[in-house]
Amino acid sequence: MNDMNENNGMHTIDENRQKPKKPRGGKFLSAIGAGVIGSVLTLAVVTNTGLLEREEAPISNNTPITQKEDKNTYDVQQTSANTESLADMVENASKAIVGVEKFQHTNNRFSQDSEIQAAGSGSGVIIRKDGKSAYIVTNNHVIEGAEKIEISLESGEKTTAELVGADALSDLAVLKMDAKYADTILEFGDSDKLRAGEQVVAIGNPLGSDFSRTVTQGIISAVKRSINVKTSAGEWDLNVIQTDAAINPGNSGGGLINSAGELIGINSLKIAENGVEGLGFAIPSNDAIPLIEEMIKNGKVERPYMGVSLAELAQVPQQYVQQLPLEVEGGVMVTQVDPESAAAKAGLEVQDVIVGMNDKEVKSSSELRKLLYSEFKTGDKVSLKVYRGSELKVIQITLG
Repeated sequence: MNDMNENNGMHTIDENRQKPKKPRGGKFLSAIGAGVIGSVLTLAVVTNTGLLEREEAPISNNTPITQKEDKNTYDVQQTSANTESLADMVENASKAIVGVEKFQHTNNRFSQDSEIQAAGSGSGVIIRKDGKSAYIVTNNHVIEGAEKIEISLESGEKTTAELVGADALSDLAVLKMDAKYADTILEFGDSDKLRAGEQVVAIGNPLGSDFSRTVTQGIISAVKRSINVKTSAGEWDLNVIQTDAAINPGNSGGGLINSAGELIGINSLKIAENGVEGLGFAIPSNDAIPLIEEMIKNGKVERPYMGVSLAELAQVPQQYVQQLPLEVEGGVMVTQVDPESAAAKAGLEVQDVIVGMNDKEVKSSSELRKLLYSEFKTGDKVSLKVYRGSELKVIQITLG
């Protein structure tokens, strides 16, 4: 559906990608294979506050000036109270928002030595203190490939963080730092209770530390959107909250916060296209919590493992699919089999075309991943419907 590109610590989506046409000819599948399917660790709003406009009603004998003045005074006081309440919430929540900077070794062309340098930045949220450690949630794409991670705190201090666990498919990662740096944590809210139109704020570090803890305000534009993204573990349909609160490069991993000061989303994506504004996306808190807990407990998100690399049929040269029956309109071709995997033990072969899992159709690699990771667990037995040439086979596989 959409391409997901990393842009200075921010995932963006390009809506202009065309559906690929079937190539004719070319070399075989090593050039087109997708990532191995398995438990590898794998995406300017106008603030709605401001001057309240009132239409001045004509004064009549039955409407004393004092009554209108009293009403206006009440309106101003009420607005002031609401503004102060929002400001108080933001002031407190901002203390739990941190800057996250990743460092990687790079070769200096003027020197034979390899130097470690800043390679990208984003945001994070302090979500827990546990003994001597404090835990931070951020996006996987913010820290992916990092050899060192540095945290910038609200106080101006900096410290290093340790990677606890990361998951590319959900675009989540958990970091750990010394608890003495965590004065404030943000509590999670219930993202299942969100409704379109609710006011939210996004807090993060757009464009780096110069604009740290920037606050933008907006509303929930939609709940339960599904966005197709490309990750280092393959394509994935990510469940997201849509908001018009500005989410810019560097905001990734920051918090989407409701009016009660609760963390209801982890900012992750925006649509970057000329003429498009106010289309940002956050990972819902209820989706994030179990994955965060699993990473803290196990250091990773454990998913069932098949052990194959896949290619969409539209990417496969015609010569390799010409034996398929004409009624086969979708599926994925196996381009590589891990010799130690469940797939190898079950007898899957390169050039097999998977068209179903149990009673569900499989038309793309993203559909296969969604089924595999949402409906099955390690140790489950699954029936794969597979075309080997023109012959339909049913292959039983026990997921690793």
